[in-house]
This record gives sequence, structure tokens and C-alpha cells, in this order.
Amino acid sequence: MQGPEGQRVRAAGGIIESIGNTPMVELRRIVPKSAARIVAKLESANPTGSMKDRVARAIVERAAADGRLPPGGTIVEYTAGTTGISLAFVGTALGYKSHFVFSDAFSDEKRWTMRAYGGEITDVASDGGKITEQLIKTMIATAEEISRQPRHWWSDQLRNEDGVTGYYGLGDEIWTQTGGRVDAFVHAVSTAHSIHGTARALRRHTSTLRVIAVEPGESAVLSGKPSGPHKIEGIGIGFVPPLWKRDEVDEIMPVATEDAKAMARRLAREEGIFAGTSTGANLVAALRVAERLGPGATVATLVIDSGLRYLSTDVFRRP
Repeated sequence: MQGPEGQRVRAAGGIIESIGNTPMVELRRIVPKSAARIVAKLESANPTGSMKDRVARAIVERAAADGRLPPGGTIVEYTAGTTGISLAFVGTALGYKSHFVFSDAFSDEKRWTMRAYGGEITDVASDGGKITEQLIKTMIATAEEISRQPRHWWSDQLRNEDGVTGYYGLGDEIWTQTGGRVDAFVHAVSTAHSIHGTARALRRHTSTLRVIAVEPGESAVLSGKPSGPHKIEGIGIGFVPPLWKRDEVDEIMPVATEDAKAMARRLAREEGIFAGTSTGANLVAALRVAERLGPGATVATLVIDSGLRYLSTDVFRRP
């Protein structure tokens, strides 16, 4: 196979090997001239369209290597959909089954994608489609119960430290693609794997990096405020995640659901980047940081997943 200048390009050894090495783009239209430059890693370019492919590979391969996940066994997890899709994909590619605890609080696209990869689904009903602490805790308990079946392994993403290592490569990629110019890393928090893994890798290259965590304004528990319902899928679980390390973060920035949705629409219409609401939250916060730092600085953030996963929601159904 020939590359753009005639050089030979080696094909990936298998679909798993195509995870990572995603493109990075500089935002051109939504960033004021008086602000720092903002670069965004297009994690939507991973095989399933999300950054979660990285963590899924890390935890499944590690569990298979040490015997926790038996050959041909079943991966079990609660999920808002994105991690479930990635676990189903990695599991199928490596010869495992999968069973996920899901809810009507999350998009239909995620449900059907998990099923397309062969995932079995058990549903937990939400309170009118709201993402709440009680919903997440019920989903977790259900996943734990299912995992007690023979040859079932609960990946337990909230407590599985193997997942952090899946993002070390992401931090190294950001450093390389920016030419070693990163002043701040801005990212939303769910399990805390991605913010800590990426930041730790970046800090191996620079000790002056500022790390800003993003959470839903309606459920700003990392900021010490009460838990509440919100509609930013994939982040803000309603309680402090067990793997959260406050001392590894310089600042916590709440973003309201409506602001995150509005930014997701702006990204599509003004930058040509089609992404979900959690990405919108990342960019709302990244803009605040960029305006504070001013010209000459670089703010890095992530396009977490594709907007194709949210077409059945209200995010892109506004004029």
C-alpha cells in the first residue's frame, strides 16, 4: 500500500492495532484572537469513534494476561454506552463475549452499537431520562450481580487502575503533535482514567503543565457541591469516582448542560467537528482557559467521541 508521497505504509496487524495515533487539529473559528491557541485530539478517529477504545484495550488485555478474564469468557460492565461499545469491540476482536448494564438515560445509538458488536444488555430504568447518582449506583450493583455468573468478569471501570495506563500513549501523542508546546490540558471527568493517564504522561515532558478538570455544573461534586441530575452523557456520575486524585489537578471547572450542548452544535457548524455533549463541555472550559492564558500559550483538549452517537437526542435537533 502506498502513502501520500509514494512511501509504503504498513497495514495494522489487526483492528486492535488501529487504536490510537489519532489526528490533532487547531480550532480556527471559535477561538478569539486574543486567546491562546486550542488544539483538540480527534479521539473520534479511533475504531469505534471514541477515546474509550484505549481504556478498553488496556483493561481487557491486562485481565486476560493475568487470568482474571478466562478464555472465551464474558466481560461485564455498567456503562453510559461509550465504554460499553469499546469493551464490546475489543472483546469481540479478542474472542470474548460481553454483557452490559445500560439505561434509557443514554442515547439509542449507543444501545444498538453495543448490540451490533454482540453485546448483551440489561436495562435499568431512569427517572425521566435524567442521569443521577442513584441511577449510576443501581447500574453498578446490577453489573456486580451479573458478574457472579460462571466465566463472567466484571471490569469494574470505576476501580480498575489498569485503565489509567491506556491513556499514557494519548499524552505522549499530544506532546509530539504539538511540537512540545502544551501549557494546559482540559478534560471532563467520568471514571478519571483519561484525565489522570493523559496528564501523567504529559507531565513526564513538562513540569509546568496546568490540568483543568471539567464536570457538569448541575452535579459539581468534584467542586464540593451537591449531586444533581444533568444531561451530559458519559461524565458526571454524581459522586466522586474512586480513582479521582485531586492533587493531580490544578483546577475544577463546572460547565452547564445547555452550554455544553450549544458548544457541540457550534463545533459542528463553525469548525466542522461533529462531536457529543461531553466534547462540548471540554471546549467551553478550554475557551475559558485560553482566554485567561492569552496569545502564545497552547491549550489541549479532547474530542471524546462522534456526534453520530447523539442524533436521537435533542443535542442536534435545534435550529
